[in-house]
This record gives sequence, structure tokens and C-alpha cells, in this order.
Amino acid sequence: MKKTLFAGLLAVAAGAASAATYTIDSHHANARFAIDHFGATTNTGGFYNLTGTVAFDPKAQTGSVDVRIPVSSLNTGNARFDEHLKSADLFNAAQYPEMRFQSSKWHFKGNKVSSVEGTLTLLGQTHPVTLKATKFNCYNSPMLKTEVCGGDFETVIDRSKWGMNYLVAAGMSKNVKLTIQIEAAKQ
Repeated sequence: MKKTLFAGLLAVAAGAASAATYTIDSHHANARFAIDHFGATTNTGGFYNLTGTVAFDPKAQTGSVDVRIPVSSLNTGNARFDEHLKSADLFNAAQYPEMRFQSSKWHFKGNKVSSVEGTLTLLGQTHPVTLKATKFNCYNSPMLKTEVCGGDFETVIDRSKWGMNYLVAAGMSKNVKLTIQIEAAKQ
């Protein structure tokens, strides 16, 4: 019994030790959003210069990700709109300069990542979200001379769960589509 328990603990420790660590490449990472604007148009924008880490073990089908999203990098292509989005009405960048996604569980379909469960911290509140993987792959980067893993992930959130209620009572949508793209280089 003791040998079996010890062997089991060693197997778990070996599995955790075999996960490779990757650093998010801020040049190949962004988080974009799209929200219906009163049924007339769709407002879009993005956050850039994301940072963080990924741990990934394809054989054990496990992983973790911790992504930091700087609110100051918000860009819609319209400086005046960017300033309003960064104001206390919406993202409140002065008080909450960073959003963060931290995974809790990765799901696989065959050998491919299919979704990642975790939490999103926005406006000082943390709530669960599941990011669906629309693309995920690892490759040997000819430029970085190391393995790079990355993917495209998406979800729809109800922004009011995080307290972002601006114009909801006036009829603007609560639902926001988030698309996160990440590439991370093996360390």
C-alpha cells in the first residue's frame, strides 16, 4: 500500500515537472472585444502588450495560463472613444489598470486544446469564464529558435456581472464577445 501511494505521488510529481513553461510574447498577443451598439452597429476595440506565462504538457493534457491585460493599451482607432472607454463609466483604468485571466482547467478533444476554464478579473471583481479554443498549435519558431505554442480563444461575457453597467438601462447590450490571441515562447 505504501509503495503504491509513493509511486502515485512520484507519477503526479513527474507529470507536473514535465510541463514546459512558456512566456507570452506581447508582440503576438491581444484581447479584443465586440459589443452591439443599440442594434445599429458593433463597437470594437482591443488591448495589446499582454504579458504572462503558460505551462503546457501535451502528453498529460494539462496546462495553465496567467494573462495580464493592461487597460491603458486599449485602442479602438478613435482616441476620444478610447478615453471614454478608459473612464470611470466603463473600464476605469485609473483605479483598475489591469485585467487578468487565470486558468483553472484545460479541456482537450483528441490531442487538441478545446477550451480553457478560469477566472477573469475586471473592475476588481473576479468571475468564472470559459474560453473556447478556435485554434491551438505548437511549432518551432524560426525567428525565436524555440518552441512556441499559441491559440485563438473566444467567449461571450455579461459585462454587468463585473459591474460594468454603463447604458445597460438605456438598452445597450450587456453581452460582450471577447477574443484572446496568445503566442508564448518556451523557456
